[in-house]
Amino acid sequence: MAFLEVKGLEAFYGHTQALHGLDFELEEGGITTILGANGAGKTTTLRSICGMVRINGSISFDGGALDGQATENIVRKGIAHVPEGRGTFVRVTTEENLRLGAYTVKNSKAIANGMERVYGYFPRLKERRNQQAGTLSGGEQQMLAVGRALMLQPRLMLLDEPSFGLAPLIVKELFEILHTINREEKVSMLLVEQNATLALNLADHAYLLETGRVVMSGTSDDIASDESVRQSYLGY
Repeated sequence: MAFLEVKGLEAFYGHTQALHGLDFELEEGGITTILGANGAGKTTTLRSICGMVRINGSISFDGGALDGQATENIVRKGIAHVPEGRGTFVRVTTEENLRLGAYTVKNSKAIANGMERVYGYFPRLKERRNQQAGTLSGGEQQMLAVGRALMLQPRLMLLDEPSFGLAPLIVKELFEILHTINREEKVSMLLVEQNATLALNLADHAYLLETGRVVMSGTSDDIASDESVRQSYLGY
Protein backbone atom coordinates (compact mmCIF):
# COMPACT_ATOMS: atom_id res chain seq x y z
CA MET A 1 0.00 0.00 0.00
CA ALA A 2 1.18 3.52 -0.82
CA PHE A 3 2.23 5.83 2.04
CA LEU A 4 -0.40 8.39 0.94
CA GLU A 5 -3.28 7.11 -1.17
CA VAL A 6 -6.08 9.30 -2.54
CA LYS A 7 -9.06 7.72 -4.30
CA GLY A 8 -12.06 9.37 -5.97
CA LEU A 9 -11.35 12.70 -4.27
CA GLU A 10 -14.00 15.37 -4.75
CA ALA A 11 -13.75 18.73 -2.96
CA PHE A 12 -16.30 21.49 -2.49
CA TYR A 13 -16.37 25.16 -1.57
CA GLY A 14 -20.03 25.64 -0.70
CA HIS A 15 -21.94 24.36 -3.73
CA THR A 16 -18.94 24.73 -6.06
CA GLN A 17 -17.06 21.52 -6.85
CA ALA A 18 -13.29 22.07 -7.22
CA LEU A 19 -11.99 18.48 -7.56
CA HIS A 20 -13.61 15.78 -9.68
CA GLY A 21 -12.54 12.28 -8.66
CA LEU A 22 -8.77 12.57 -8.15
CA ASP A 23 -6.73 9.37 -7.79
CA PHE A 24 -3.05 9.59 -6.86
CA GLU A 25 -0.50 8.15 -4.47
CA LEU A 26 2.87 8.90 -2.94
CA GLU A 27 5.51 6.38 -1.86
CA GLU A 28 7.20 6.67 1.53
CA GLY A 29 10.44 8.67 1.25
CA GLY A 30 9.48 9.99 -2.18
CA ILE A 31 8.73 13.43 -3.59
CA THR A 32 5.62 13.75 -5.73
CA THR A 33 4.63 16.98 -7.46
CA ILE A 34 1.22 18.19 -8.59
CA LEU A 35 1.41 20.49 -11.59
CA GLY A 36 -1.22 22.60 -13.29
CA ALA A 37 -2.30 26.10 -14.20
CA ASN A 38 -3.87 28.52 -11.73
CA GLY A 39 -7.31 27.23 -10.72
CA ALA A 40 -6.53 23.61 -11.62
CA GLY A 41 -7.14 22.44 -8.04
CA LYS A 42 -3.58 22.07 -6.73
CA THR A 43 -4.00 24.04 -3.49
CA THR A 44 -7.42 22.48 -2.91
CA THR A 45 -5.80 19.04 -3.10
CA LEU A 46 -3.45 19.91 -0.23
CA ARG A 47 -6.29 21.47 1.77
CA SER A 48 -8.34 18.30 1.26
CA ILE A 49 -5.58 16.15 2.74
CA CYS A 50 -5.41 18.51 5.75
CA GLY A 51 -9.16 18.34 6.39
CA MET A 52 -9.68 22.01 5.52
CA VAL A 53 -12.42 21.60 2.86
CA ARG A 54 -15.49 19.40 2.47
CA ILE A 55 -14.69 16.25 0.51
CA ASN A 56 -16.02 12.96 -0.83
CA GLY A 57 -13.75 10.02 -1.56
CA SER A 58 -11.00 8.44 0.53
CA ILE A 59 -7.58 9.59 1.75
CA SER A 60 -5.35 7.15 3.61
CA PHE A 61 -1.98 7.83 5.22
CA ASP A 62 0.29 5.00 6.31
CA GLY A 63 -2.67 2.62 6.20
CA GLY A 64 -5.09 4.76 8.25
CA ALA A 65 -8.02 6.87 7.00
CA LEU A 66 -7.62 10.66 7.03
CA ASP A 67 -11.01 11.62 5.58
CA GLY A 68 -13.34 12.88 8.28
CA GLN A 69 -10.48 13.61 10.72
CA ALA A 70 -9.97 17.02 12.32
CA THR A 71 -7.00 19.02 11.00
CA GLU A 72 -5.29 18.86 14.40
CA ASN A 73 -5.44 15.03 14.40
CA ILE A 74 -4.00 14.95 10.89
CA VAL A 75 -1.09 17.13 12.06
CA ARG A 76 -0.48 14.78 15.00
CA LYS A 77 -0.10 11.88 12.56
CA GLY A 78 2.98 13.63 11.15
CA ILE A 79 1.62 15.67 8.23
CA ALA A 80 2.93 19.26 8.06
CA HIS A 81 1.42 21.83 5.70
CA VAL A 82 3.51 24.73 4.37
CA PRO A 83 0.75 26.97 2.98
CA GLU A 84 0.94 29.36 0.07
CA GLY A 85 1.63 32.81 1.47
CA ARG A 86 3.86 31.34 4.23
CA GLY A 87 1.51 31.84 7.19
CA THR A 88 4.09 33.76 9.23
CA PHE A 89 3.06 35.03 12.67
CA VAL A 90 4.35 38.51 11.91
CA ARG A 91 4.24 40.10 15.39
CA VAL A 92 6.39 37.54 17.19
CA THR A 93 10.05 36.63 16.71
CA THR A 94 11.52 34.08 14.34
CA GLU A 95 12.26 31.74 17.24
CA GLU A 96 8.73 32.08 18.66
CA ASN A 97 7.37 31.17 15.22
CA LEU A 98 9.44 27.99 15.30
CA ARG A 99 8.24 27.14 18.81
CA LEU A 100 4.63 27.58 17.66
CA GLY A 101 5.39 24.98 14.97
CA ALA A 102 6.28 22.46 17.66
CA TYR A 103 2.95 22.67 19.47
CA THR A 104 2.36 18.89 19.17
CA VAL A 105 5.86 18.09 20.54
CA LYS A 106 5.74 17.77 24.34
CA ASN A 107 9.42 16.99 25.03
CA SER A 108 11.46 20.18 25.63
CA LYS A 109 14.71 18.43 24.63
CA ALA A 110 13.13 17.38 21.33
CA ILE A 111 12.04 20.99 20.73
CA ALA A 112 15.58 22.25 21.43
CA ASN A 113 17.03 19.61 19.09
CA GLY A 114 14.48 20.55 16.45
CA MET A 115 15.45 24.19 16.74
CA GLU A 116 19.13 23.37 16.20
CA ARG A 117 18.22 21.16 13.25
CA VAL A 118 16.26 23.99 11.61
CA TYR A 119 19.09 26.47 12.25
CA GLY A 120 21.49 23.96 10.68
CA TYR A 121 19.46 24.02 7.46
CA PHE A 122 18.72 27.76 7.64
CA PRO A 123 21.62 29.64 9.31
CA ARG A 124 19.99 32.94 8.33
CA LEU A 125 17.07 32.17 10.64
CA LYS A 126 19.50 31.68 13.51
CA GLU A 127 21.01 35.11 12.80
CA ARG A 128 17.49 36.58 12.91
CA ARG A 129 16.05 34.45 15.70
CA ASN A 130 15.22 37.46 17.92
CA GLN A 131 13.92 39.58 15.04
CA GLN A 132 10.20 40.19 14.56
CA ALA A 133 9.17 37.73 11.85
CA GLY A 134 7.18 40.35 9.93
CA THR A 135 10.43 42.22 9.19
CA LEU A 136 12.07 39.23 7.46
CA SER A 137 12.48 39.21 3.69
CA GLY A 138 10.16 37.07 1.56
CA GLY A 139 12.84 34.40 1.16
CA GLU A 140 13.52 34.33 4.90
CA GLN A 141 9.79 34.03 5.63
CA GLN A 142 9.56 31.06 3.25
CA MET A 143 12.53 29.42 5.00
CA LEU A 144 10.76 30.10 8.31
CA ALA A 145 7.59 28.43 7.00
CA VAL A 146 9.55 25.30 6.04
CA GLY A 147 11.45 25.41 9.35
CA ARG A 148 8.20 25.73 11.32
CA ALA A 149 6.84 22.65 9.53
CA LEU A 150 10.04 20.73 10.34
CA MET A 151 9.53 21.49 14.05
CA LEU A 152 6.53 19.11 13.93
CA GLN A 153 8.96 16.25 13.15
CA PRO A 154 6.84 15.43 10.09
CA ARG A 155 6.78 12.23 8.07
CA LEU A 156 5.06 14.02 5.18
CA MET A 157 5.38 17.67 4.17
CA LEU A 158 2.77 19.34 1.97
CA LEU A 159 4.40 22.30 0.20
CA ASP A 160 2.20 24.86 -1.57
CA GLU A 161 4.06 27.03 -4.11
CA PRO A 162 7.30 27.40 -2.10
CA SER A 163 9.01 29.33 -4.93
CA PHE A 164 6.24 31.93 -5.28
CA GLY A 165 7.52 35.52 -5.34
CA LEU A 166 11.12 34.61 -4.55
CA ALA A 167 14.33 35.56 -6.38
CA PRO A 168 15.86 32.71 -8.43
CA LEU A 169 18.95 32.40 -6.20
CA ILE A 170 16.79 32.06 -3.08
CA VAL A 171 14.60 29.47 -4.83
CA LYS A 172 17.66 27.44 -5.83
CA GLU A 173 18.93 27.47 -2.24
CA LEU A 174 15.52 26.52 -0.83
CA PHE A 175 15.02 23.62 -3.23
CA GLU A 176 18.50 22.27 -2.49
CA ILE A 177 17.61 22.28 1.23
CA LEU A 178 14.31 20.48 0.52
CA HIS A 179 16.24 17.85 -1.45
CA THR A 180 18.64 17.40 1.48
CA ILE A 181 15.81 17.05 4.01
CA ASN A 182 14.16 14.41 1.83
CA ARG A 183 17.38 12.50 1.21
CA GLU A 184 18.88 12.60 4.71
CA GLU A 185 15.78 12.54 6.90
CA LYS A 186 13.54 10.50 4.58
CA VAL A 187 10.73 13.07 4.91
CA SER A 188 8.20 12.40 2.15
CA MET A 189 6.97 15.46 0.25
CA LEU A 190 3.94 16.42 -1.82
CA LEU A 191 4.83 19.55 -3.75
CA VAL A 192 2.44 21.93 -5.48
CA GLU A 193 4.45 24.27 -7.69
CA GLN A 194 3.73 26.69 -10.54
CA ASN A 195 7.32 26.38 -11.79
CA ALA A 196 7.08 22.99 -13.49
CA THR A 197 10.78 22.80 -14.37
CA LEU A 198 11.80 23.25 -10.73
CA ALA A 199 9.20 20.79 -9.50
CA LEU A 200 10.11 18.06 -11.99
CA ASN A 201 13.81 18.43 -11.14
CA LEU A 202 13.08 17.87 -7.45
CA ALA A 203 10.32 15.23 -7.61
CA ASP A 204 10.40 11.59 -8.67
CA HIS A 205 6.71 11.37 -9.66
CA ALA A 206 4.30 13.93 -11.09
CA TYR A 207 0.57 14.39 -11.65
CA LEU A 208 -0.83 17.01 -14.01
CA LEU A 209 -4.18 18.57 -13.05
CA GLU A 210 -6.60 20.41 -15.31
CA THR A 211 -9.89 21.77 -13.91
CA GLY A 212 -9.83 19.45 -10.91
CA ARG A 213 -8.98 16.25 -12.79
CA VAL A 214 -5.76 14.26 -13.25
CA VAL A 215 -5.00 14.32 -16.98
CA MET A 216 -1.50 12.82 -16.89
CA SER A 217 0.75 10.99 -14.42
CA GLY A 218 4.09 9.23 -14.42
CA THR A 219 7.71 9.59 -13.43
CA SER A 220 9.06 13.13 -13.51
CA ASP A 221 11.32 12.20 -16.44
CA ASP A 222 8.37 10.85 -18.44
CA ILE A 223 6.26 13.95 -17.76
CA ALA A 224 9.16 16.32 -18.53
CA SER A 225 9.79 14.63 -21.88
CA ASP A 226 6.13 14.78 -22.99
CA GLU A 227 5.74 17.16 -25.92
CA SER A 228 2.48 18.79 -24.76
CA VAL A 229 3.84 19.32 -21.22
CA ARG A 230 7.03 20.85 -22.61
CA GLN A 231 5.09 23.33 -24.72
CA SER A 232 2.41 24.22 -22.14
CA TYR A 233 4.38 24.17 -18.88
CA LEU A 234 8.11 24.09 -19.54
CA GLY A 235 8.23 26.71 -22.27
CA TYR A 236 10.36 24.95 -24.88
